[in-house]
Amino acid sequence: MKQILLIDDDEKLGQLLTQYLERYDMAVTAAHTPSRGFEYLKRNKPDLLILDVMLPEKDGFEICREIRAKSSLYGQLPILMLTAHGEVTDRIVGLELGADDYLPKPFEPRELVARITNILRRTSDEARSQVDMPKVQGLDVDTTRRLVKLDGEIVELTTMEYELLLLFMQSPNKTFTRDELMNRLRGIDAELFSRAVDTLVSRLRHKLKDTSKTPRFIKTVWGRGYTFVGEPG
Repeated sequence: MKQILLIDDDEKLGQLLTQYLERYDMAVTAAHTPSRGFEYLKRNKPDLLILDVMLPEKDGFEICREIRAKSSLYGQLPILMLTAHGEVTDRIVGLELGADDYLPKPFEPRELVARITNILRRTSDEARSQVDMPKVQGLDVDTTRRLVKLDGEIVELTTMEYELLLLFMQSPNKTFTRDELMNRLRGIDAELFSRAVDTLVSRLRHKLKDTSKTPRFIKTVWGRGYTFVGEPG
């Protein structure tokens, strides 16, 4: 049974999701404050975190930022953010901070299940072990352990950064538009989120010690998108 942590101050929603997700072999632990959520995370390693944006003590963005900044403590915990009223700004900020997906309130429980299933499928060890990665000079990707090394040194990537790198490496020299990248990574229409894609690419470049002016791995194709130009190993 998959273990889900929900950090949301809406107790009624917590009760409803606990009952509903149990039908899909998911056990929900509801924390109604961020402090209780972090207490749970110190003792347990859930398979996924459902995180509301509007919370007491600190908002969901700050929580997401803290979890991503402490990957040695929390690992690459998949995060699904709940955004109030479907605000575009909230969605973009969440994605920029390293959330794996977002879902605007109010939402259909079936859509929540679909998004959780999609995230868990992408991040499962079974899915990773089935990926056959091409050799690239300077980059070593172990998909079984989800380990990335740059010139022999381990690189800490968020789930979305890691998935983006795999997508690029599996299609070298192919130019991806921003919409294509978001659709391939999320399976949703991304017309409004080109800024989030640019930020995601920028973060990945930074961690790979790459620059847009002298690209070693990711090249900007002006007016079109991005392409992977890493030299074959």
